[in-house]
Amino acid sequence: MDVKWARAWFAVTAACVGVGVVMQVVLAWQNHMPMIAETGELFQKFGGSPIARALNVFAFFTVQSNLIVGVTSLLLAINQKRSSTAFAVFRLIGLVAITVTGLVYHVALSSLFRLDSWALAADQLLHTVVPVMTVAGWLAFGPRGLTSARIVKLTVLFPLAYMIFTVIRGPLSSDWYPYPFADVHALGYLRVLINGLWIGLLFVALAAGAAWIDKRLPTKQATPAVPVETGP
Repeated sequence: MDVKWARAWFAVTAACVGVGVVMQVVLAWQNHMPMIAETGELFQKFGGSPIARALNVFAFFTVQSNLIVGVTSLLLAINQKRSSTAFAVFRLIGLVAITVTGLVYHVALSSLFRLDSWALAADQLLHTVVPVMTVAGWLAFGPRGLTSARIVKLTVLFPLAYMIFTVIRGPLSSDWYPYPFADVHALGYLRVLINGLWIGLLFVALAAGAAWIDKRLPTKQATPAVPVETGP
């Protein structure tokens, strides 16, 4: 498969992430965000000032997952022959995290939101377009051979770091938590710790599944077309 198609795919994926995140930040700044039907208060608690609301966008797992995918996709658009351990870990983290983002949102959360206009567009970019493009791009273009048992184990660092970040940040932002499962104020530290362990196990299980699939996919990478000699 021609390398230009792989490069274009990764570049478009990164662009979708950039557009979606910028739209979410602008919407939060303007205090024009989707509301959760059950409480109707999710985004009112973002903070009093526009900058506080905008910064809180980056506390969401969805946005952090998209940013990891965006950065790794951009790096692949620039150079597909990346094989460092750090890149391999973040590539797999992005793949698993964005898969979780898409599945959980569409299975359990999408019906809770009331969306319109730009909020709907941003929501679809981050929860549908980017997850589908990431998984499809990984299946089609790889790069293959970047997974191993060690890489799979290292992916657990992301959900653990996210939970620690959320628990520490919550009390510093007027007990605001982006998700109910991480709300220490409502659940207590023990329950949140247990939730974090379950999330970590799910993450590693999905990463192991991705590694298993990776080893069974064709190893041939997208390569530049070789010009044919036509003679003098």
